Amino acid sequence: MVPNIRDIVGYVETNDWAFTQGHRLCPGCNAPMVANWATLAAKSLGYEPVVGAATGCLEVSSTIYPFTSWNVPYIHNAFENVAATISGAEAAYRSLLNRKKIDNDKIKFIAFAGDGGTYDIGLQALSGAIERGHDFVYILYDNEGYMNTGNQRSGSTPPGADSTTEPVGKALSGKLQLKKSIVDIIAGHEGVYAATAVTSEPWDFMRKMQAALEFEGPAFISILAPCVRFWRIPDDSGPEVTKLAVETKYWPLWEYNMGVYKVTKKPKTFKPVKEYITKLGRYNKLMKRPDANEILEEMQNYVDAKWDRLLALEEISKDKPIRRKI
Repeated sequence: MVPNIRDIVGYVETNDWAFTQGHRLCPGCNAPMVANWATLAAKSLGYEPVVGAATGCLEVSSTIYPFTSWNVPYIHNAFENVAATISGAEAAYRSLLNRKKIDNDKIKFIAFAGDGGTYDIGLQALSGAIERGHDFVYILYDNEGYMNTGNQRSGSTPPGADSTTEPVGKALSGKLQLKKSIVDIIAGHEGVYAATAVTSEPWDFMRKMQAALEFEGPAFISILAPCVRFWRIPDDSGPEVTKLAVETKYWPLWEYNMGVYKVTKKPKTFKPVKEYITKLGRYNKLMKRPDANEILEEMQNYVDAKWDRLLALEEISKDKPIRRKI
C-alpha cells in the first residue's frame, strides 16, 4: 500500500528521521527533499535503508567529518563508484541471508548520486550493477550540471543553459548538445524498474519509490531537483519550477517496468516550453541572443517529439513486457 499522509505523520511523530537536520546544503536546495522523501518512504514501509552516496553536493554537505546528517548505515563513495559499492554491499547481504547468518530480510540498499556522477562519471558502474541484477534503488537527483564544483556542464545540461565551461556568449549559445536521455539508457537494460519524478510531486515520487523498493532487482529513479544558485532562481521556487517543467513537456513523468512504458501524468493542456525556460535565470543570456527564438523553437519541437514518442511507447508496450525475470 502506498504510504498516505496519516502513515507519514505517524511515522514522523514516533520515529527518527533517516536524513536529519544540520546538513550544509544551500538554502532552497532540492536535494535534501529527495533524500528525506526517499528514506521516509522506505522506513514508513518497514524497510531498513542502507545508504551510499556518490561525491556531490548531497554527499559533501551532509558528511563533513566528524558530523553527519545520516541516521542510518551510510557508505562514503568516490564520484564514480556508488553503484559498484552499493551492489557489493547488497551481494554480501544476500550471501549472509542465504547462509542464514542473518535473518533480517527488510534491509534495502539505496544509492544517491547527482547527474555528474550518473550521466558521466558513474555510468559504467551503474550499467554493470544493473546488468548483474543487484537488488538496489539508485536515485539520481538531477540538477543538470556539476553544481558542487561551480556549475560546469554535464551530460545532463540542456542546450542554452549558461555554465562555466560552456558559457553563453556572442560566439556560442552555450552547450550545443541535447542532454542524454538517461532513463531510456537505463530502460535499455530491460530487466529494471525506472522512472522520472519531480520535487513538485512528492506523492508521485513516493509511489514510485515504493515500486522501486518492492521491485526484485535494480531500480532507478531520476528526479528533477533544481540547484537554486546556478539555475538563478529564488530559494523558495524549486518545486514551482519543476511543476512548470512537467506542464511544458520538458520533464514528462513516466515509468518503465521490464519493457512496459507508462506515462504517470498527462496534463490536459500544455504550456509552451518558453514559459519554463524564461523562468530560469541561467537562460537570461540565451534570451538576449538574436537567435533565441530559433533555439526555443528547436527545443519546443524536441519536447513535442519526445512526448509523442513516449505516448507511442506506452501504447505499443502495453501488456507486453520484454522480460518476466531479471
